[in-house]
Amino acid sequence: MKNVFFTVMFAAGAFVCAAAPAQTAGGTLRVCADPAYLPFSNRDGQGFENAVASYVARQLGDKLEYVWADSRGPGGFNEYLARNLDAGRCDLVMNLPYGNQEELTTSPYYVSSYVFVFKKARGYDLKSLDSPVLRKLKIGFESETPAESGLQLRGMVTAAKAYDIGDASGESPRRMLEDVEKGTVDVMITWQPAISAFLDDFPELTTVPLPNSRATGSPEMYSFPMSMAVRKDDSALKARLDALIKTHGSQLEAILRRHGVELTGDGTG
Repeated sequence: MKNVFFTVMFAAGAFVCAAAPAQTAGGTLRVCADPAYLPFSNRDGQGFENAVASYVARQLGDKLEYVWADSRGPGGFNEYLARNLDAGRCDLVMNLPYGNQEELTTSPYYVSSYVFVFKKARGYDLKSLDSPVLRKLKIGFESETPAESGLQLRGMVTAAKAYDIGDASGESPRRMLEDVEKGTVDVMITWQPAISAFLDDFPELTTVPLPNSRATGSPEMYSFPMSMAVRKDDSALKARLDALIKTHGSQLEAILRRHGVELTGDGTG
């Protein structure tokens, strides 16, 4: 799976940013969103990004307006940002890794991580990608993500099964859980928010976060602070959002938890 939020972190190249008026209270908050990519967002407002956007707009005193666009189309998430946020069609993206160099990111409003997903009954002792039992199991992973890099580093990627749920195929992340349930793979490695809303439907499965720290070797990143993002020239909207995150952080986290998003530490290990 080409995880849209992490593919964009490492992409090279710059976009031309269109100028936009500063946001003021009582205005319209135009949010870029995918119309059919749960658990992130959809037209019916069922995703956790929808819920966060609605709360943010209310607290800012703005009218919420969506700009719908497929985030998994040709060109991937970078092209999605270029055609929508950077082109000035909308003002805000709800979910991007903190410190992304292509856009201006707010202070983080949550931290989550990649997880192992497996059947509870199996009781696998999984503490990291270095856990010995992993070499005896059929592993599934999201392609073009830190999980793939970690498996490559250990010479385990060729024996594993890659999933491209986040590409133009339009498949739901739910498929990854279905494959664990069916036994197609023994353990799946995925970004937890991508499966958050579906986990209640699979009570026989459990998740274990991947740690950033390692017993030996250089640290690896599997836990990430996540932000909202605006165009690089829109520091006024960023300032408003940063102030909201500072004063309403606990409310935002409560929204995420209600949607099944597992929150971790500070993203540093």
